[in-house]
Amino acid sequence: MKNPSQETLEAWRTNPKYWKWGLFYYNKEDDRLLVDKPNPNYGATLNFAHKKSYLFFIGMLVFFGLVILSILLSQ
Repeated sequence: MKNPSQETLEAWRTNPKYWKWGLFYYNKEDDRLLVDKPNPNYGATLNFAHKKSYLFFIGMLVFFGLVILSILLSQ
């Protein structure tokens, strides 16, 4: 869905059927990569139905792994 209404986005965000184990958002209809958590005060998460979310997640892991590695090697 290209331009869903604000009500549709809110319904998707709060619907438990789109949350796997209450942690992972998975909605093939939603084109957004980052989605607010059911309680927006807790930040955002990735839409794991989006193909680029896995690349983004792996990129974050590699980045933080390199930061930790550089800290360990500088000691």
